[in-house]
Amino acid sequence: MTSDPRERHLVRYLGGFAPFVVARAEGMWLETADGRRLLDFSSGQICSTLGHRHPRVMAAVREALDTVVHLDSRMLSEPVLALADRLAALAPEPLTRVMPLSTGAEANEFAIKLAKMHTGRFEIVGVTRAFHGATIGAASSTYLRSRRGFGPLVPGTLAVPAPYAYRCPIRHCRETCDCTCLDAGFELVDQQSVGSLAAMICEPILSSAGVIVPPDGWMARAAEHCASRDMLLIVDEAQTGLGRCGAWFDSSREHVVPQFLTLSKTLGGGIPLSATLTTDAIEDDCVAKGLAHNTSHVADPLPAAAGLAGLDVIADDGLVGRAAVLGDHLLARLRGLADRHATVGDVRGRGLLAGIELVRDRETREPAAGLAAAVGAEAMALGLSLHPIPTGPAAHCFRIAPPLTATTDEVDRAVDLLDEALARHP
Repeated sequence: MTSDPRERHLVRYLGGFAPFVVARAEGMWLETADGRRLLDFSSGQICSTLGHRHPRVMAAVREALDTVVHLDSRMLSEPVLALADRLAALAPEPLTRVMPLSTGAEANEFAIKLAKMHTGRFEIVGVTRAFHGATIGAASSTYLRSRRGFGPLVPGTLAVPAPYAYRCPIRHCRETCDCTCLDAGFELVDQQSVGSLAAMICEPILSSAGVIVPPDGWMARAAEHCASRDMLLIVDEAQTGLGRCGAWFDSSREHVVPQFLTLSKTLGGGIPLSATLTTDAIEDDCVAKGLAHNTSHVADPLPAAAGLAGLDVIADDGLVGRAAVLGDHLLARLRGLADRHATVGDVRGRGLLAGIELVRDRETREPAAGLAAAVGAEAMALGLSLHPIPTGPAAHCFRIAPPLTATTDEVDRAVDLLDEALARHP
């Protein structure tokens, strides 16, 4: 048995762990047990969207510890009621019904269940390269690493090509997607369907795929395809919602109002919390049909209190607008890296969600297999925690997502360290 305590008993769910143990985290900074300090350029995998241990979120957690932490699923608390009211007020009408849950996969599972129950149909259309979670229903509509190795998955899962202009999936365009992939994808869906199309699930930006940003109009066109087939639309805003991309909901840029909106990573301020939002009409229908869905930690008071405090911070501190401004600065700095490093093939993103794609050759766009992991390890040695996509078709990409509370100096320091790490792996 290994003597390394990190490897002794834990399941190696990503194939291995960081070469240190974290003793403390605050804001954008991590401190290891041996006293090293690192800048966290991914906000704790986007879950600490206000930075680690934001004071107002921690105060809300302490108050919950002194009042009520957990209840029977049938019992409600003031933080849960207030959180539901706040989310319903923020979301576009008619998304007025809220289900507080724990993880993004759970929120997507619930949305899929409601869509199937409401329509009486079972086929779910996803998007290739999308990530919606690792539980079986969410994984069935995930086309990255969580899909492989434990099939068969849920029957009735179909997919349209990702709007990936840098590597057009249907070899139609280069640089600018014109949505032909979406139209062709739905033609294939129509031919594969057994006549039971229930819903489409999609992300406004395919974050875990290396931050693939669809062209303007893509989501509105997807909504039109759904409407013409009497399908529902589930928009997964786990990684794009609540300010990260410079708007409360990134899907609102195209004035798209889905039948389901799911939130998670950006909601809890580092505490496990997610939510599924839907309409009164869908909720009424599913309840009339005998809806029975609860988990041990549905509508828990403590995470609801943390989420409510986080929403207060985002609103009170103007972090939505700030993410747009700081995001422009971040993207400009990252694009500057392409001027100095031939391995930087593409930089893309919106707000404080950015992706870098590494290549062996800019003309052929051959993926630089293994380079993201090597650069990520180099950056960590220099004092920067990055999030290279660990496995799968985007394993040559970085996802970058500093906290909404990051300073310009912290962002600049992080980009400088990334610059140095890239220079060491030309």
